[in-house]
Amino acid sequence: MSITYIHLSDIHFGQEKGGEVVIHNDAKERLIEDVTVAMAALPQRRANGIIVTGDIAYAGKVEEYTAAGAWLDRVANAAGCDITSIQVVPGNHDIDLARISPATKLMLGTIIENGEAELDTYLANEQDRELLYARFAAYRPFAEGYNCSLDRSGGLASNRVVEVAPNRLLRFIGLNSALVCSGKDKAGSLLLGARQRVLPKEPGQELIVLCHHPLNWLRDSVDARKYVRSRARVFISGHEHKPAVHVDQIEEGQDLMMLAAGATIPPTADEIYTYTYNIIEFEWDERSDSLRVAIHPRAWNDNKKEFREDVGSLGGDHRRFLLGCPHFRSLSTRQPGGAPSSLKETGTASAAEQIGDRPVAEAVEPVPVEYPLLLLRFFRDLTSSERLAILVKLGALPTDWAEPLTHSIERRALDTLSRKGRIREVEECIARTIENRPK
Repeated sequence: MSITYIHLSDIHFGQEKGGEVVIHNDAKERLIEDVTVAMAALPQRRANGIIVTGDIAYAGKVEEYTAAGAWLDRVANAAGCDITSIQVVPGNHDIDLARISPATKLMLGTIIENGEAELDTYLANEQDRELLYARFAAYRPFAEGYNCSLDRSGGLASNRVVEVAPNRLLRFIGLNSALVCSGKDKAGSLLLGARQRVLPKEPGQELIVLCHHPLNWLRDSVDARKYVRSRARVFISGHEHKPAVHVDQIEEGQDLMMLAAGATIPPTADEIYTYTYNIIEFEWDERSDSLRVAIHPRAWNDNKKEFREDVGSLGGDHRRFLLGCPHFRSLSTRQPGGAPSSLKETGTASAAEQIGDRPVAEAVEPVPVEYPLLLLRFFRDLTSSERLAILVKLGALPTDWAEPLTHSIERRALDTLSRKGRIREVEECIARTIENRPK
């Protein structure tokens, strides 16, 4: 069984000026057409999901994410996957530079100067955390809708688990490499911090790490690279707009793929930087208990003004890889007696793993099948005032609510309504709210 993902990066919604709007919109339309054609050529004729490695927007504005969400819905429909099966991580263009106040600028400056200890000091304070994450004001509800919450404690930006074979899991982990971005970032100045850098390790589970910036952009890259090399199987990045792939043999039977994405929509398309995206297939190789990865790069053909197979990048015809997977091999396929091994439920990772500042108790309850779409519509498609009005109307928040409404509070309130079986009521409120907006 293979699983397939559309891989986008550096889409930069909102970057266009003048005639660039027409040119970029046409490229986005042709990409949707190309996805439809490419999926028809695959054995399963559909993708399992979409991954986006940062710079979804250009200036971190609400209207940019509104446009991005509508377009991603269409890409998902063309790919044959649910519009909720999209995993995102932030890039430097996903921060709103206008939200960097003098206090924020001072905070970022001291973090960049003094390193991780200073970052931990600010993350330990509620007011400082909100100030730090205010730069992601428009990105946060967009990402929350896809269940890719920004952990305000400095933890992972997304976390999903899928089954590639019985008892063989791929865990897609997203990192927020834009955590201390300020608009004037230099290679080697950014920080992940220990809460992101220390990657998990579990038998039967191989890590696919999504990160906007390549590792050399990180101040803590030496330690981060050690965790990636010892625990990850694939590291996917964006930012530099230069497609590349190579596989390192860490030791016998252990490989690491480093995949760098081109820009889906670069500022200007030319012979060096053009419109690109990837189709990535993952499949378990039973004989060697390894992971097969096939990359199908797609790039803009300027003569035809459409996407075609990119025969010039990522090693030409050599785009199929067999990666040694020690974490697969550390767990036998079946327990004695033929019973399947006991592993975490596949699909989306638990709530506690997804959102670091929510109670662990929320992780143990099953998620209704309608919930992912509800989550998307609630956070991505509504304004903060509309969300507040719905939560108050349904009694999830008191009518005299006067405190700052954080995403964590909103999410807990929505989760409570879901657990009480009130999903239909929330859906109806969302529909009425959108319908009653001023024309």
